[in-house]
Amino acid sequence: MKAVILAGGLGSRLKPFTDVIPKPLLPLGEKSLLEHQIEHLKDCNFNEIFIAVNYMADYIQSYLGDGKKHNVSIKYSIEDKPLGTCGPVTLLKEQLTEPFLLINGDILTKTKLNEIYDFAVKYPDSFFTAATKIITTPFRFSNIKSDGAYIVDVEEKPDLHFEILAGIYILKPSIFQIIPENKFYGIDDLIKDMLKLNFPITKYLIKDYWVDIGVVEDYEKAREIYDEHFKTA
Repeated sequence: MKAVILAGGLGSRLKPFTDVIPKPLLPLGEKSLLEHQIEHLKDCNFNEIFIAVNYMADYIQSYLGDGKKHNVSIKYSIEDKPLGTCGPVTLLKEQLTEPFLLINGDILTKTKLNEIYDFAVKYPDSFFTAATKIITTPFRFSNIKSDGAYIVDVEEKPDLHFEILAGIYILKPSIFQIIPENKFYGIDDLIKDMLKLNFPITKYLIKDYWVDIGVVEDYEKAREIYDEHFKTA
């Protein structure tokens, strides 16, 4: 099976780390984030991997090579300009002639990615499946319930629950009729355009461990829980 990893971002929110190292190659234990991701893809039967690169592309290519070290095939798609979180796949459309997985290069998860793939192909009417994750965010203030001028209850600093896009998607070749070529185009743009066109979109709720290493605090958290989740990976 085929997978595309988006690894072309600047990693601005992870400065100063990313001033010298591209975000996907930041270390987590004895391996880089991208190596953990590649090995997890391999364990989930994705053996043909395309890495979309832009920022520090030469660094990433020289570090990972052709994938033989990880017993997978790695090829690179080099963007001449940033194309967002969805636009890069148009550079590979001649090679993506079957359903494929698209994943952000800063996502770490223990979920079985092949199960998301199997779920997606069960829905022939949908050519886009988004993995989602429920996250819990503490609220700073007490929530008051009232009846007119009278307070009837108070919930102190309740947790807020949101179902978010998890940065993992299954796309089918029909998607290329929507995504514009050579244009900055994000996943949010794709979803909005598909909804406007009444194309069905399926979702797969992730219940396993998942983290988006987008900011310094997330990276520090991932390093703290490395032994629990990734040391044997």
